[in-house]
Amino acid sequence: MAIVDIHGRPFEQATLREQQTSRLAQLHAEFADHPSSGLTPPRLARILRDAEQGDIRAQCELFQDMEEKDAHLLAEIGKRRRALTTVDWQVLPPRNPDKTEQAEADWLNEVLQDLPDIEDLLFDMLDGIGKGFSAIELDWQRVGREWLPQEFSYRESSWFQLDQATRTELRLRDGSADGEALNPLGWIVHTHAAKSGYIARGGLYRVLAWPYLFKNYAVRDLAEFLEIYGLPVRIGKYTPGSGPEEKATLLRAVVSIGHNAAGIIPDGMAIEFKEAAKGTHEPFDWMVQWAEKSMSKAILGGTLTTQADGKTSTNALGAVHNEVRHDLLKSDAKQVASTLRKYLLYPLLVLNKGGERDPRRLPRFQFDLVEAEDMATYAEALPSLVNAGMQIPVSWAHEKLRIPIPGKDDAVLGAGQPVAPGAAAARVVALKAQQQSDPLDDLAEQLAGDWQPVADMMAPVQRLLASCKTLDEFRDRLPEVIPELDASEVAELIARGMFAGVVAGRAGAV
Repeated sequence: MAIVDIHGRPFEQATLREQQTSRLAQLHAEFADHPSSGLTPPRLARILRDAEQGDIRAQCELFQDMEEKDAHLLAEIGKRRRALTTVDWQVLPPRNPDKTEQAEADWLNEVLQDLPDIEDLLFDMLDGIGKGFSAIELDWQRVGREWLPQEFSYRESSWFQLDQATRTELRLRDGSADGEALNPLGWIVHTHAAKSGYIARGGLYRVLAWPYLFKNYAVRDLAEFLEIYGLPVRIGKYTPGSGPEEKATLLRAVVSIGHNAAGIIPDGMAIEFKEAAKGTHEPFDWMVQWAEKSMSKAILGGTLTTQADGKTSTNALGAVHNEVRHDLLKSDAKQVASTLRKYLLYPLLVLNKGGERDPRRLPRFQFDLVEAEDMATYAEALPSLVNAGMQIPVSWAHEKLRIPIPGKDDAVLGAGQPVAPGAAAARVVALKAQQQSDPLDDLAEQLAGDWQPVADMMAPVQRLLASCKTLDEFRDRLPEVIPELDASEVAELIARGMFAGVVAGRAGAV
């Protein structure tokens, strides 16, 4: 039976022995055009429009320039891309697996855990967040009887184009109109939906290209402002009758004294320094901050976890925005896991285990994104809930606290030997018997049983509380029961207790 890829395309084993791009030498010899140089709004609009029509080269090169030239953009996108590389992961079998499916999932776990550059693969795949896609070429090798990936080679996004018919299929640029189709089982093509739209419009950098452009204008204008308004105006005065050579000498002195803080002029000439023209840099700073905040919002979902928000950033608000980042992390993880399932787990299985594969029964690549709950809160709440009669599954508590359920041979932490309830009661009685009797303690125990009048007095309040639906209603109706409260018995009980206490105290003193 012929081997096919996840899309049903037939596969030839000879393609495993050589990477597809090794035959396209012109791609390796290309140099980027750097379209960000001299970028203007009309030119940016043209680049984005050409990408929508299938020519994505200029757009991809522009996105690469944006990362290289904007430190804030690089830092923010780096946070999002690196967040997933620190998360634990595992390969899980499909739901209700049989023995074969469980064994295949265990084998895939061993293979991927032994790969040294799996974190680099995840980082390169997440390049698709900004550009809309990321293409990694697989370099297969034969190890014993198994086909395993030797290397994951990231390929520049500018090497690709879209097919003319649908503009949804990535192809290598080989000089033809439609490009060369990617070899089955030879690529990990991660299409990241940072926003809805087909490949050319799905990247986050299409949103960030405009703030990037306006920020560049603001920075350039700020530099000109500092050059014009940051230095005092220098005026050279020459004496009447000075010739062209003397005037040229004075001009050179005026220019050089601004840069070198030194210069010479002929005797009789003078240089005056006027106060620099009044101006402010605040409009340019505002534009730069607006652009950087816009980038942070688009990439991380907020601004309070970055420096862009300035002195308004607080730990409390930053923690709230970190929750938004966790939602983005979960979305990124889900998309990356789906790509790895189709373009890495599936090829490993069909090349090494053979057989026809049902895509619905493939193993799953899963990131561990469940956050451990506050252990102190649960340690205090769970015993009380259990004592109140609530039935709580042990597996649920283990999942919430991120504590694995021990296996048969696993050593577990434990408390001291528990004491039976009867033994505990006997121990309390014995300890009490050993203690010397205290008259005041005996009196307190005796009086503690005589407080029934208090309960009788509060009975009308309890009945009113039971009949009210809200606390506001109870508060408003409380004056109704005040005439029913008879405190005479309670007052007499308190008086008897105080008298007995005084007598017992005097008797103990004697």
